[in-house]
Amino acid sequence: MQIAGRTPAMTAMTAMTLDHLSGGRFILGLGPSGPQVVEGWHGVPYGKPLTRTREYISIVRQILAREKPVEFHGEHYDIPVTGPGTTGLGKPLKSILHGNPNLPIYTASISPAGMRCAGEVADGVFPMMVDPENFDSVYLPHLKEGFAKAGGGKSLANFNVVAMVSVIISDDIEKARMPVKGMLALYIGGMGARTKNFYNDFTRHLGYEEAAAKIQDAYLSGRRAEAIAAVPDALVDETSLVGSPERIKDRLKAWKEAGRANEVGSMLLSGVTVDSLRVVAEAVL
Repeated sequence: MQIAGRTPAMTAMTAMTLDHLSGGRFILGLGPSGPQVVEGWHGVPYGKPLTRTREYISIVRQILAREKPVEFHGEHYDIPVTGPGTTGLGKPLKSILHGNPNLPIYTASISPAGMRCAGEVADGVFPMMVDPENFDSVYLPHLKEGFAKAGGGKSLANFNVVAMVSVIISDDIEKARMPVKGMLALYIGGMGARTKNFYNDFTRHLGYEEAAAKIQDAYLSGRRAEAIAAVPDALVDETSLVGSPERIKDRLKAWKEAGRANEVGSMLLSGVTVDSLRVVAEAVL
């Protein structure tokens, strides 16, 4: 859920309902989104997204815990709210519904500051463009800073990294890469303003500065095919599973190693078919 468009109470009540309907299998995923969406669609100031995230999660956890009526006074949220325009009748309340106080809360993030925030206040994170062979240099240092701030022995051993991975099987490697390139071109080129695109920034951080600039220039100018063509083959190969079954099985060795190190707790596969899911399952199970 994008936290700017919903109050913490709305999210907590929705989460409790879905957790009940799913038999306790629900994971609450939260993300601050970006300024174009928050201000252009939800109609609220973008402000300090990570401060908002910390406050939001703190309030949701209070609601789920039901230890006492909720009261919170932060930079973004003031519960109960007072001041101009209010009736003065608001008072701290406690949810009638009994939710799971241990409901897992994950955040979606890729930036260093976002990963620090996830390590500090969340139970897991949904990162994008994960290369299992450079996780320890790209993501881990920032997560560890968050773990240290959280205290209590928090580490990768009790934190879930859910890597989003596209899986496309084809003996034609160029054909297999194309759907992934289309998705990456959208995010790197068009998911944000020219001066504020977190995915473009992250692509540069991975060492693809020139490609990131070309993709964005082409995408924002309406040249979508050119943007897709500018996505490096190496970026696709590093962050997804594409090609023949044998090629995918070979690449999965790196993912299995990352799993053994707790650097990847789960793989969220997209674009899967019965055949591709079977290839992955046979290789990792």
